[in-house]
Amino acid sequence: MKYPALLSFDQVLARLDRFDAIIDVRSPSEFALDHLPHAINCPVLDDAQRAEVGTLHNHVNAFEARKVGAPMVAKNVSHYIETLWRDKPHDWHALIYCWRGGNRSGAMAHILAKIGWPVIQLDGGYKAYRNYVNAALSLPPAPSFKVVCGTTGSGKTRLLEVLRRLGAQVLDLEQLAAHRGSVLGHMPNQPQPSQKAFEGAIWQQLRQFDAGRTVFVESESKKIGNLNVPAALMDKMRRSPCISLRLSRQNRVRLLLEDYAHFTQHPAALKAQLDCLLSLHGREKIGRWHALIDTAQMPELVEQVLADHYDPAYLRSIERNFALFLQADVEQLDGISDESYLALARRLHQAP
Repeated sequence: MKYPALLSFDQVLARLDRFDAIIDVRSPSEFALDHLPHAINCPVLDDAQRAEVGTLHNHVNAFEARKVGAPMVAKNVSHYIETLWRDKPHDWHALIYCWRGGNRSGAMAHILAKIGWPVIQLDGGYKAYRNYVNAALSLPPAPSFKVVCGTTGSGKTRLLEVLRRLGAQVLDLEQLAAHRGSVLGHMPNQPQPSQKAFEGAIWQQLRQFDAGRTVFVESESKKIGNLNVPAALMDKMRRSPCISLRLSRQNRVRLLLEDYAHFTQHPAALKAQLDCLLSLHGREKIGRWHALIDTAQMPELVEQVLADHYDPAYLRSIERNFALFLQADVEQLDGISDESYLALARRLHQAP
C-alpha cells in the first residue's frame, strides 16, 4: 500500500481500535464539540490561525490564504514531530483526519508519510464518521436489553456499576451524559458533552457489545439533562423486559444523601435547582423546602421531595413508557450496603 493511503470510514472501521494514534488535526474548538473515539487533538491551525486564513480565503483569494497558512501548518506539524512523535518506530501506524475536505489532514499525512510512517488519511474526515454514527444509531441495537427500573434512590446506578465490575454488558447512559437524569441530576464541575459527543459515546459503547449477550440499561427518559437519547435506542429500551428494584423509602433517603452529598455542602445550588420545580409545586411548598435546607434538615427534605415529586412522577410515567414493566422481575433490596447490590448483581449476571 502506498502512503499516505486515503481510506473511507468503512475501510478503517475494522481496525479503528488498532491504530497507534488517531490524530484530529482540526482546531481545538472543533475537537471540543466532538471527535473520533480515542482521538488526540494536534491542530495544524489553531482557532485564531484558522480564522485568519479563513478570512483571507473568503475576502482575498485561496492563493493568498494558502501562502499565509502553509508556514503555520509546517511550523505546527514540526512541533508535534519534535515533541510527540520523534521516538516513534518505523511501523508506527496513525489515522489522520480533519473536517471533510482533506486539506488540513492531507498536509500532515503527506509530511508523516514522507518521513516513512504508514499513515492513513480518513477520506471525508470527521463528517464521514458522523454520517456513519447517525446511520448506525438510526437502527435498533442488536443485543437484547434488560431495563433496570426503580424509584429515585433505589440504587439503579449502583447496581449497574456492580454489574459492570462482574463483567456484564452495561450501557450507562447517565455516565455518558454526565448527568443523573433529574432536576437535581447535574454533576458538579462536570459539564455535559455536546449532543454529537454523547451520540458518539453511545455508538462506541454499543459497537463493543457482544450481540449474543444481554445489555443492562437504566429506565431513562428521552432526555438526560440537555441531551436526547437516540430514538431507535429509546424505542428498544421501552420494549425490553424490566427489573423492578424495591427499596424502603428510609433507605432511599440514606442513599440519596450519600450520592448527592455535594448539595448538602452547597445549599444555595440546591435551592436554585429546586426553584426549577416552582411551576409544578408552587412557591409555598418550595419555600418550605428552602426552610428545611436553611435548618440543615436534609433527611426530611429528601423524604418530602421523594413523596411529593419524584415518586408520583415515576409512577405516572413508568407503566406508560415501558411496555413490559407490569411483567417486571421484582427485586427487593434489604439495604444499601455494597454486599446487597453485589448479591443481586451476581444473581442477575448468572441468570439466562
